[in-house]
Amino acid sequence: MSKRTIVLMPGDGIGNAVLPEAVRVLDAVGFKADYVHADIGWEFWCREGNPLPQRTIDLLEKHKIGLFGAITSKPKSDAAKELAPELRDKGYVYYSPIVAMRQHFDLHICTRPCRTFTGNPLNFIRKGPGGTIEEPEVDVVIFRQNTEGLYGGVEWTNPPDQVYDALMTHPKMKNFAWCPKEELAVSTRIFTKKYTTAIVRAAFEYAKKFGYTSVTICEKPNVIRETSGMMLAICKEVQKEYPGIALWNTNIDAQMMWLTKNPEDYGVIVAGNMFGDIVSDGFAGLVGGLGFACSANVGEKVAVFEPTHGSAPKYAEYEISIVNPIAMILSACMMLDHIGESEKAERIRGAIATVIADGKVRAYDMLKLKGSPDVLKQGAASTTQMTDAVIAAL
Repeated sequence: MSKRTIVLMPGDGIGNAVLPEAVRVLDAVGFKADYVHADIGWEFWCREGNPLPQRTIDLLEKHKIGLFGAITSKPKSDAAKELAPELRDKGYVYYSPIVAMRQHFDLHICTRPCRTFTGNPLNFIRKGPGGTIEEPEVDVVIFRQNTEGLYGGVEWTNPPDQVYDALMTHPKMKNFAWCPKEELAVSTRIFTKKYTTAIVRAAFEYAKKFGYTSVTICEKPNVIRETSGMMLAICKEVQKEYPGIALWNTNIDAQMMWLTKNPEDYGVIVAGNMFGDIVSDGFAGLVGGLGFACSANVGEKVAVFEPTHGSAPKYAEYEISIVNPIAMILSACMMLDHIGESEKAERIRGAIATVIADGKVRAYDMLKLKGSPDVLKQGAASTTQMTDAVIAAL
């Protein structure tokens, strides 16, 4: 069997620190692959007017599997100011390269597991009866529709006349008739039956495969009646095919309150793009924060795996990297699962669990220190030392 080729996209900031650490762990566990570097991120926006160059798209088209680090994104006006002078005022508009990648390759299934590691000092705790302290075990997997909704990119400031006129045919638009068109900004929230059904079915299939007893739809159908309402209706239809799995329905605002009351009650959660993003970060906060938050973006032909943290440019400037590489390493584990190397993925997860339970090697976030170069003198492990510990545990 020939070796796979994995497309490595470190991107911006700390992506360049954590992605090589994940590759070191993959090597240590015995995963054999060739790796090719691909350009993505802020540097290429500034220099070329495109943060996702065609050459990177071509590599993903060819090799199908990518590991991604992190990107820097800035508002439209700030992005325009950082373009190379010769590219300004030529119609270039910044758009998130990871969102563009998801849409180009139709990576419509986003999976974000949030699971407790025993011994992690960042795990959520609460008061129990009689002043006792409880540490509920969190084992939640969020299925987020990845290409539609508010992230679909169909939006305008000062919408063109035909768009504005169409909007004004809706009776609710009379509430905005007072606003001059040039002062109006509109973002759409588009759900389609095809892709809503796909993410719902993926959630139920995952629950069935791994023994979860419930799937929770986390939307807002009492207010966003058409799009959230469509997803809820589809959930009810699909659930009929899975009689052993209960369907729960929570509103996103209530869910954010309940996740700190009874997070252990939830298993698989399914949501649209924005609400899935929100609730996955909320649950990630219960299991250690973004240093432990991994994700998969999967389509029919291409899949890209990434930590959900940002590029944290301040930390990228430190002479010795202090950031926690575990989220990136766990994302590499999701890649292994996807390509049928689950035994290696479980070995890595077991090694991470051993390091965390042992407690001798901890990144600065696990020691609850403020991120600065001084944390290394206070006993925090560097990015490389955290990886060394995981490799040793293997």
